[in-house]
Parts: sequence; structure tokens; C-alpha cells
Amino acid sequence: MVVTFPNMGNVAIAAKTLCQGLALPYVMPETNNSKTLAVGSYYAPEEICLPFKLILGNFILAARQGADTMWITGSCGPCRFGEYCELAMRTLKKLGYRTDFVVADLSSDVGVKEFIRRIGTVAAASPVHPVEKLRALRLAYQVVELCDRLDAKAYERAGYEVHKGECRRLLHEYKTKVRKTESPEETMEVLQDYGRRLDAVPADKSKNPLNVSIIGEIFTIIDPFSNLYIEEKLMGYGVSSKRMLSPSWWVKNMIGKPFRLGSRDVYKASDPYLKYSVGGHGKECVGEAALAKAQGMDGAIQVFPLGCMPEVVAKSILPVIQEDKGIPIMTLIVDEVTGEAGYITRIEAFLDLLKGRRNQNQKASHPRAALNMRQFPSKGV
Repeated sequence: MVVTFPNMGNVAIAAKTLCQGLALPYVMPETNNSKTLAVGSYYAPEEICLPFKLILGNFILAARQGADTMWITGSCGPCRFGEYCELAMRTLKKLGYRTDFVVADLSSDVGVKEFIRRIGTVAAASPVHPVEKLRALRLAYQVVELCDRLDAKAYERAGYEVHKGECRRLLHEYKTKVRKTESPEETMEVLQDYGRRLDAVPADKSKNPLNVSIIGEIFTIIDPFSNLYIEEKLMGYGVSSKRMLSPSWWVKNMIGKPFRLGSRDVYKASDPYLKYSVGGHGKECVGEAALAKAQGMDGAIQVFPLGCMPEVVAKSILPVIQEDKGIPIMTLIVDEVTGEAGYITRIEAFLDLLKGRRNQNQKASHPRAALNMRQFPSKGV
């Protein structure tokens, strides 16, 4: 068994850690790039969404390097993500690769028993002691959780850093190093070291940066290549950003959801606008948008791949939330032909809008401004 896995945000780092802990040979996928996308787009159905093209590109490139077992998460919901496994299996078979797929899906349609059976096939291939297998699983989760925390810390602190670009530099450094580590323990050491370095970044607390919430389809917002590095672009503009969806969130939500212990506040906030699940993370997107203003956000940016049905549904609801909550929301739709120049222009225009609104609100809240508004009412009042 030679394992590989898609490069979905920090998932690949956690999967690598798990393979090392289980003493399983593996092929580490490259960070997603134009080559990955070109290969995946060439063999994928034309109408399929961007995440599948990248995942297929990961699998084909890994199969060329000898990988024969593909790990992937799954879904039985209305989102096309539920088709990824079958489509990838058929495509690789047509290309002449003999591969097995291990699909991690804890949905009610699959059930706990089948989920355990699938995971058991991986555990059976590992030569290490059962206790070490449990330790490897625990370390893999700790690694992905630490990676997600480091990302969140860097994206938030970028708005307060004294030396511009320091948080982004540390972010790039740690991601490069953890992809090259040779043991779970070494990976943990790197992550803990960079956690301390990020904490030590000089911060100017007198700054009042814009705060932007990143919402949308999970793959697109956790994979920098897919979203044209939007979080790093915001760091460059001195903006603090925040997103709820991450690989570690997905694990906790998947385990807690059957017991109604998932993101209850988000689902409750979405209920007045979207009562039922529409697949993917459409409901989460609506709930996050509804909570953004109360969480101190100046605005929200929805990012999703072209043709993503759950996010199209969420997009149609966001204008109502924008009106109800008084928070600007912009939508960015990406695919393999998205032009970066126009993408950047839209982001910059949105940030200018947020700055203008903030200045307007500050003037309106000033006592003298309020007095002037009472003395000189607008026409028709």
C-alpha cells in the first residue's frame, strides 16, 4: 500500500503525519499549482467544479509516482462532492491505474459501522502496535489543529503587525518546513516553534484595521491556490481576516453533528434565512454571514467555485442578510480561467467601501455631527 491524499489546505500535512505515525509509505502531493490544475482539468468532466479538478490532478500526479491507495473524505449530500470518489475512481481506471479508495464519511447514509470498516483497512495495513496507531491518529489531529490555529493567528495579527509582511513570512516558512518533516514529533516541534514566533511578532494595538470574514465553500476557502491567495492579499493590505471553516473544524463538526454538538450558534443564526441543509456548507455560509456583524466584522467575502449549487443558494440569501444586519457582503466566484487582475480590483474596491462606511459611521456617531444632522435635516424629512 502506497498512500496519497488530496492537497486540501492543511489536510495534506495531517495525512502525512498520520502516514508517518502508521509507518505507511506515501506520496506527498505538491501544493496546488497550475500544473495540478492543468492535469485535472484535462481529464475531468468540463462542467465539474474546480475542487474536483484539483483533487483529480493530485491523484493522477501521485499515481504516476506509484501511489495505489487514495484517501479522500466523502459526502452523501446534494453537493457534487458526493460524486468525487466515483468520478476519480472511474477516471483513474480509464487511464490504466489500479487504485483503491478509502473514503472517510460519517454521514447517516454510510453509518458508523461502515465508517469503522473503511478506517480498519488502513489500520490493518500498518505494522505498528495498536497503541501506536491511536497515538498516530491523535498526533495527526493535533497537527491539523495547530496548523489551523497558526493560520488564524497570522491572518488576524497581520492587521496589527509593526513590520509589514512579518506574519506572511512566518506563515510561508512554517508551511514549507512542515511539508519536509520526517516524523510527527518533528512536525509538532516546528509548529510549536512557529506558534511562539507568531506570538512574538511586534503588534501595534493602537491600529484599528478592517476586519473581514471569509465565508463560502470549504475547499475553496482553505486552499490558497483556489481562492487566488485571498487571505494573503488581505494581509498585504493590512486587513485582519477570519474564517470559521477549516479542516479541524470539519473533524469536530463531523463527530459532533450526529449528537447535535456541531456549530449550533451558526446553524441557529442561519435558521431565519435558510431552515434546511442544501448540501455542502451553504447553511454554514448563511449562518456565518448572519453572525459577522456581531463578531466585529466590517464585511464578509463569500468565495466559491463556479457552479457550486449550495453556495449559489447561499448567495441568493446574502443580500437579505446584508440589509437586515447592515454589513457589506461581496461574492467572488472562481474557476480555472479566473483573471487575477479583475479579482484584485474587486477586492480593493470592496475594502475602499468598508473604509468609507467606517468613516461615515464614525462621523455620524460624533456628537457635533449628530447635532448638525438634527439642525439640517435632509429633504423630505
